[in-house]
Amino acid sequence: MAGGMGGLEPVARRPRFARDYGIPEAGEGLLPWSWVSERLESTRNYWVSTTRPDGAPHAMPVWAIWLEGSLVFSTSPGSRKGRNLVRDPRVAIGIERDDDVIVLEGAVEEIPLDELIADRYSAKYEYRPEPGTASEAWFRLRPRIAYAWDRTYPRTVTRFSFD
Repeated sequence: MAGGMGGLEPVARRPRFARDYGIPEAGEGLLPWSWVSERLESTRNYWVSTTRPDGAPHAMPVWAIWLEGSLVFSTSPGSRKGRNLVRDPRVAIGIERDDDVIVLEGAVEEIPLDELIADRYSAKYEYRPEPGTASEAWFRLRPRIAYAWDRTYPRTVTRFSFD
């Protein structure tokens, strides 16, 4: 699967930013989804933004893998992030690497850790999580919307939707 919801390629277009940002109206310069996928696969740290019960934001870095069009990560069920995700699964997850920026939005679902996830995680981080460990809750984000650009911002600002 190459994309997010259902594995379909997302639709790429320009986002609605204020005119002052200088975002081109034409489609020339839009980034391909393959560019986003490659960076999501190779990035080491991902920032997960959740919402506390009082509505205040909470952001923390996690390790994650890009697997079949989804971002898969874990956290302690008792952590602030873990409790926030169970209460409200809506998240924004972002990376910034050099001048490459990607932001994913959607809702996570809790999933079991299986051998495929453990193997991929081990290959990437040289740490193998063990299925059946209660100290970690595993989540999958199939993005509904993504934003991306590279060092040639604003020429490459792209909004992806998975509708």
